[in-house]
Amino acid sequence: MSAPPPLQIREANAHLAAVHRRAAELERRLLAAERTIGAQAERLACHDQHLRDALDELGRAKDREISALQEQLLSSQATVRSLQAAVNQRDQMIQQLQPRADLLQDITRHRPPLAVLLATLEEAEELGPLPASHSHGAQLLPDGPGPPLGNNMRKEEGQDGQDDQDDQQPAVFGTTV
Repeated sequence: MSAPPPLQIREANAHLAAVHRRAAELERRLLAAERTIGAQAERLACHDQHLRDALDELGRAKDREISALQEQLLSSQATVRSLQAAVNQRDQMIQQLQPRADLLQDITRHRPPLAVLLATLEEAEELGPLPASHSHGAQLLPDGPGPPLGNNMRKEEGQDGQDDQDDQQPAVFGTTV
C-alpha cells in the first residue's frame, strides 16, 4: 500500500482538527447546558420545597381555623340551648301569669264605672246621718232618702256583754290586686 499524498494528509488533519474543535465546542456547550439544567433543577427543587412548606403551613393554619370554628360552634350551640331553655322558662311563666293578666284586664275594663261608684259612695258618706229631728219622728218616704250610708252602724252586743267589734273603722274603698 502506498502512502497517501500530502495534500490528503493535510486535508485529513484539517478535517480532524475541525472535528476536534467541534467536539470540544459541543462538550463546552453540553457542560454549560448541564450546569444550566443543574441550576434550574436546583432552583425548581428549592421552589418546590418552599411550595411544600407553604402548603404545610397553610394546612396547619386551616386546621387551627377549623378547630377555632368548631369551638365557636360548640359555644354557639351551648348558647342556643341556654337561650331555648330561657325561652321555655319564660313561656311557662307567661302561661302562669296569663290568668292574672286576664283578671287585670277585666279590672281595668271595669275600673271607670267602679271609680264613679266609689266617688258617689264617698259623697254619700260625707252627707252624714239625717238630723235628729227627722230620724226619730218622721217617716221616710218610699222614694226618699234611706238610712245614712256612713259606716257607723253598730253590731249587736254579744252574749258576754261586750261589743263584737271594739273599734269601728270606716270602710276603706279600693281594690287590691
